[in-house]
Amino acid sequence: MTSPDAELTRLLSEARTWAAQDPDPATAATLTELVRLAGDGTASARQELTDSFNGTLQFGTAGLRAPLGPGPNRMNRVVVRRAAAGFTAFLTGAVAQAAPGIRPRAVVGYDARHNSAIFAEETAAVLTAGGVETFLMPAALPTPLLAYAVRALECDGGVMVTASHNPPQDNGYKVYLGRHAVEENGRGAQIVAPYDGLIAAKIGAVGELSGVALALEGWTVLDPSIAAGYEAAVAALADPEHFPARDLKIVLTPMHGVGGGTAVAVLHAAGFADITLVSEQAEPDPDFPTVNFPNPEEPGALDLALETAARVNADIVIANDPDADRAAVAAKDPDTGAWRMLRGDEVGALLGAHVVARLGSGSGSGETTAGVFANSIVSSRLLARIAAAAGYAHEETLTGFKWIARVPGLLYGYEEALGYCVAPALVRDKDGISAAVLIAEFAAAAKAAGKTIFDTLDELYLVHGLHASDQLSIRVADLGLLDAMMNRLRVSPPESFGGSAVETITDLAVGTAQLPPTDGLLYLTRDLSRIIIRPSGTEPKLKCYLEVIRSVDSAAELPAARHEARAALDGVLADVREALGL
Repeated sequence: MTSPDAELTRLLSEARTWAAQDPDPATAATLTELVRLAGDGTASARQELTDSFNGTLQFGTAGLRAPLGPGPNRMNRVVVRRAAAGFTAFLTGAVAQAAPGIRPRAVVGYDARHNSAIFAEETAAVLTAGGVETFLMPAALPTPLLAYAVRALECDGGVMVTASHNPPQDNGYKVYLGRHAVEENGRGAQIVAPYDGLIAAKIGAVGELSGVALALEGWTVLDPSIAAGYEAAVAALADPEHFPARDLKIVLTPMHGVGGGTAVAVLHAAGFADITLVSEQAEPDPDFPTVNFPNPEEPGALDLALETAARVNADIVIANDPDADRAAVAAKDPDTGAWRMLRGDEVGALLGAHVVARLGSGSGSGETTAGVFANSIVSSRLLARIAAAAGYAHEETLTGFKWIARVPGLLYGYEEALGYCVAPALVRDKDGISAAVLIAEFAAAAKAAGKTIFDTLDELYLVHGLHASDQLSIRVADLGLLDAMMNRLRVSPPESFGGSAVETITDLAVGTAQLPPTDGLLYLTRDLSRIIIRPSGTEPKLKCYLEVIRSVDSAAELPAARHEARAALDGVLADVREALGL
């Protein structure tokens, strides 16, 4: 066993070696001070060093994401250079195999977080030095614009430096593949297995940082026309011929992120002129000063937007997360008179029904129409019913847009975590800005007809049944507890949830005919309640997704059905907690 003194000596030695090769004077200085303090016996400094040097930040299907700071387990210029070198090696090899003699092409984008611009520029320098024709976005821009550029510029790869809606101290590195590097359905989408493992192996093979070459020049900084092209293409999604209404008062917040200018430009070009930006959150700010957590789903995140909406008497609130790949919607609920944010499943169903209406289907003839609707397995089953009634195929995928975007023939896809893909030919990923255009379109159409978006939702429930959903997230300090809770469920499976007997149990770890294996359990009860329990792929959490369905024959039955569904969800929640031993 290593003695505490020997462990500290090893830790200090690793830190000094890192500081000596760190190209960033800020992180090098931070590390040098941590070494001094830890050597003097400061416990917090030693813990920080231990966390920073506790292994290497692992590259996976979400790329890289971690707090900024020195060391191999943090986001910094050393880690980014190595990741860029590994990605360059993968990309050049993949293109050489698929299209010998073709020079690989890649595009790099970035948001406005701390260090995003320098991480992007150094990625471009490493790619260029490795022989890749490289394009760098002209400014801090939304993630969907990078995904668009991968396809528009016919690139083989793309990198987006962003931590999306993570806390201010984080940054990340999201990777896309295109053209010659991946199969057709994955071009312009985020990576999945086995590509993550192949790229990780190349990163692992990168030797000393001194061996990572950076070009001093040679990449192309794109001009603003790339953003203009995206804006024009997304604005053109609007369908004024069939949905001419544009009388809609919108409050928009980019939540201190990079989507504000793009979203306003697109909505204006689509004909929506009455837009009020939440002034306190309109400009990019990497410290996110007005929110505790820059995620529209978090309690309090929309408070300023809702205050603004009440002040200007708005019809709707649209909120993008900081990199604008997600969209949240809030409106005044006529049942309560209070503003509330719609669940992702509610917006997902409304957008799905609107896409069907735009396609001119809905005949219910029973004949299958070309194209597929899709959502993640933890999202509501309502979209499947909407698609089937209109004659469209529907697929369920694993969680994550990297899977939804790969569905062949995709017309529309969504996941309950506020992610929507309404134009897969443009952006093969979730896109909060193109979603905003269609959200505004269906909200304006409802207003013109004397309805609210909640009325439109009720109309869907009358046809397809009231679908009510909820979630339970259980954060743990020890990742081993997640395995213990999942094992408990597998050894002692619950017999019922909310008073309804469990009829089928699907262990998702085994996989199904439609889905590859993933850790999770799916329960379906006699009354069609569905419960999915799975560990989070990105956080130390166990996540539980619940949905109940109640048939309704008339609008008069809806209030009672809502009450009954809420009571059923509460019963299911109680049984889930009991099954987990909470």
